[in-house]
Amino acid sequence: MSRPSAIAIQQSPFVVLVFSIMVEHIENFVSEIAKSIQNGTFVKLSLANYKGSEPHLQKILIRLVETKKGVRLYFLYRSETRDVAKNYDFDLGLGLIATAFDDGFRNGHLFTTAGDLQLDISNKGKTRLNRAKPAFRLTPPLGHDREKAALVDANSFYLKALGITDDTGRIKDKQQDKWRQINKFVEVMASLYNRSELREKRSLSIVDMGCGKGYLTFAAFDYFRNTLGLEAVVTGIDVKSELVDLCNGIARACDFDGLSFVVGRIDDFVVGDTDMLIALHACNTATDEALFKGIKANAGLILAAPCCHQEIRPQITPPAMLKDVLKHGVMLERFAEFITDGLRSLLLERSGYSTKLFEFVSTEHTPKNNMLAATRLGRPRPPEEFQRQIVEIKEQFGIDQHRLETLLGPPD
Repeated sequence: MSRPSAIAIQQSPFVVLVFSIMVEHIENFVSEIAKSIQNGTFVKLSLANYKGSEPHLQKILIRLVETKKGVRLYFLYRSETRDVAKNYDFDLGLGLIATAFDDGFRNGHLFTTAGDLQLDISNKGKTRLNRAKPAFRLTPPLGHDREKAALVDANSFYLKALGITDDTGRIKDKQQDKWRQINKFVEVMASLYNRSELREKRSLSIVDMGCGKGYLTFAAFDYFRNTLGLEAVVTGIDVKSELVDLCNGIARACDFDGLSFVVGRIDDFVVGDTDMLIALHACNTATDEALFKGIKANAGLILAAPCCHQEIRPQITPPAMLKDVLKHGVMLERFAEFITDGLRSLLLERSGYSTKLFEFVSTEHTPKNNMLAATRLGRPRPPEEFQRQIVEIKEQFGIDQHRLETLLGPPD
């Protein structure tokens, strides 16, 4: 981030004040990093929300590592094309962290066993320092080959209450896949949040449609409220009253004020305004209902893991070149999933979102492994270009209707 010119500072007392506060907050943030290293509470540091001149740089991840020359700061420069790792001594490393905010990073997140600290710099140069409870109770080992630290604390009471861990905080053998899924979900959600405009907000409203037993609902609340220190209000929706009662009881036992569960169906639940909508494994067109609710709520982020793609399959009329390929049931099923989620992505983009469709969890752990993530754009592309593709795809494969398209109606 380029600093104001001397002329601008002389001309505007307000700019002088903003600039001095920004410098003070950055200096305090770097000072806290140094203190945590000195007193042995440092866990890790991330620099994100990059707005600088490097075309592919996304973030810098920093931790301590033991080398032949002693303990050093390990910098992992993460970009779209490759990752670059470098080790620095403490003085040089701290200097690089301080100048990183001049060079375009607008977020720093320090994790320590004593407490977490987050520095945010807005587009107008305003800065905030926010403290939160520690996300990690122990410092990690210093080896290069250590396991990736989990974003979810295995000692959390809700994990024990939901049957993921035992009394000692050990992940139960039969719950290893669910544990990986929870951690991966929080990792994905955190990454999308950090790249969205939602990260400028200090309070968030989140709705989880079809939350089931609430594993991911609890994890989302815990991350935003206790790790990031935000005023998060999270609501889980499910049709099974026994699961809703169970989850509400656990939320009360955890003193998770702001987390609640209600009985309801996706298609008739009134969402209202919300910042983030989650719908994982909503069956068949229930995913479309959830996506529609998120779009109409003007949600900044929508996360869906579709399953049971039944609507499109019987409508597909294969073109001549694919006739003998799609005569096989397994191929037709996979192709129907491909077309269904592809159209969902285009319809979201037509509605003003950017989308990503990716493997959420390896098929080794769960067959329901694709996630569709949508981020609302400040300047969306014209809907006409997406509508043309939607029409062409439907005509090409003889598709009469798609539930999300029907709910949305014609483009504005």
